[in-house]
Amino acid sequence: MKISAIITLKKDVLDPQGKVIHQTLDGMGFDSINEVRQGKYFEIDVKENDPKKAKEIVENMCSKLLANLVIENYKIIKTQ
Repeated sequence: MKISAIITLKKDVLDPQGKVIHQTLDGMGFDSINEVRQGKYFEIDVKENDPKKAKEIVENMCSKLLANLVIENYKIIKTQ
């Protein structure tokens, strides 16, 4: 079963990469953007058929390795 994890910086955490992306887009003429926040996207194929268990496995991965819970949030999405 494929599960996606989206990891983003918490709102109060400075996002220098997002700021550079925003400035670059503005310089390219995309001047209607208020803010850009960048993050990480993982698509994980879990050897589990039960959606609830698969989600728990990926949540465990996020909390132990994929996300830095001090500065990042994560959201789990079932993709298949």
